[in-house]
Amino acid sequence: MRNKKIGIIFLTILLVIIGIWSIQVTIGIVPLTDRPTREFVDKLSNTTISDLFRNITELGSSTFLIPFVIVIAIVLLLLYKHWFPALLFVSSIVLTHVLNVAIKMATTRERPSISVEAHAEGYSFPSGHSMIPMVCYGLVAYFIGKKLPSSTAKIAFQSACGLLVLLIGISRYVINVHYLTDVIAGFTLGFILLMGSVYIHKKFEHSPTRDVEKSNP
Repeated sequence: MRNKKIGIIFLTILLVIIGIWSIQVTIGIVPLTDRPTREFVDKLSNTTISDLFRNITELGSSTFLIPFVIVIAIVLLLLYKHWFPALLFVSSIVLTHVLNVAIKMATTRERPSISVEAHAEGYSFPSGHSMIPMVCYGLVAYFIGKKLPSSTAKIAFQSACGLLVLLIGISRYVINVHYLTDVIAGFTLGFILLMGSVYIHKKFEHSPTRDVEKSNP
């Protein structure tokens, strides 16, 4: 319970900070967090690290995620033998995308650079490559993790998914198509949506209707 309260307080503080950032970028002020971090990105330009992250960023692009989401939705239908997990998975990702676009249209922050090859066009705040993979791969970790045979396998799989989300988000900063605040905001908002989706599924699992379905296969 204590850890839960600490987590809620931490997320609340982050949301307040993101609110401040959104106001700043809307009126054209560069947040303080972004000012000392630009030089680091410039140093990484045209390096092996930059090339590596340019490949990693593709795992958060629409060209990869759309077929991936379709495949995972089918897998969830087969694993859970029920339509709800697959529907929740797809609808959560679509909702995240819509919310991301809406916030971008409201803040209208210009990117540090445009890259068609890296799927980096349009506005910058918050990072869609941070926000959407957080929900997508986070739900993959949750749903698939529940079906793994051991706690060790579950922890390993979920840790791998978490690392992947982190790398995809950071890749947008490293290849200079997002500011650091864009990535942090995307992670935070995506995590809140992810927790909301997990909460909805847990409520469904323990609903009276679901209990009746389990007792009458």
